[in-house]
Amino acid sequence: MIQWYILSLISAFFSATAAITQKKVLFKESALGFSAALAIFNLILAIPFFLFTDFSLLTSTGLLVLLFKSFLGALAFLCVMLGIKNLEISRALPLLILTPGLVALFAFIFLGEALTSLEILGMLLLVGGTYTLALKKDQKIKGPLDKAFDPRGHYYIILALVLFATTSVLDKAVLKNFHVPLNAFMGFQHLFFAGIFLLILIFSNKTKSVKSSLARSWKLILLISFFTITYRYAHLQAIKIAPVALALSIKRISVFFAVVIGGTLFKEHNLMRKTIATAMMVAGAILIIMF
Repeated sequence: MIQWYILSLISAFFSATAAITQKKVLFKESALGFSAALAIFNLILAIPFFLFTDFSLLTSTGLLVLLFKSFLGALAFLCVMLGIKNLEISRALPLLILTPGLVALFAFIFLGEALTSLEILGMLLLVGGTYTLALKKDQKIKGPLDKAFDPRGHYYIILALVLFATTSVLDKAVLKNFHVPLNAFMGFQHLFFAGIFLLILIFSNKTKSVKSSLARSWKLILLISFFTITYRYAHLQAIKIAPVALALSIKRISVFFAVVIGGTLFKEHNLMRKTIATAMMVAGAILIIMF
């Protein structure tokens, strides 16, 4: 059996690759149009999961919880796409590294998953790296907090942070507590995602945006869909084995890859400081693995 942290690292690699490619597409596509188009491709690629699903194992309660989780997950994904579109990738994504801290708290309360003192120290390193990343030259210590709640700044990412913390705990609950098989989880989740984004498009009267995205960028979106299915499947396999906060901490190493590679490709500002701050986060993740 593959170790959980190997699965999380695989998830991290494909997640980073997806994020970099998403930024490229979002230069010319709307966040909603792209998200809906991606959901369509994801559903198509997820069809094989239905073929390997034992439907007799499914319960209505498990599917309802998965539907609720998928609704929150769709909103979280859309928020991240809005953040990536409106912010530099090396400033938007690192805030998501805070997710494992919230997940650890939620998982302890709702799933009874406890962490060791060294694992908590690793998470504190993640938080410290995030705050260092947000600081600018000659900025006051509370500056990043003021900026985080600036409507022109990171509102989308802050909301995604809370939503991802909630959905990460629900992922584990759906698999463990409600006994939804992994293949069914992957299939129905992407079916729900596609339906949710379709409803958003209809009610917002922006169906043209998804048509435009498909017409101009379908090749890249199809590639991103492959990356997305891969990192989601690997992450779900990891959280079946390990505490959800630890698996998510390692998966968030994807932020380091996205910051270094994406920041270089898109010629973003203050890259050295951002790289050092992100490296602090990676050190925290490694501490979690090693101890």
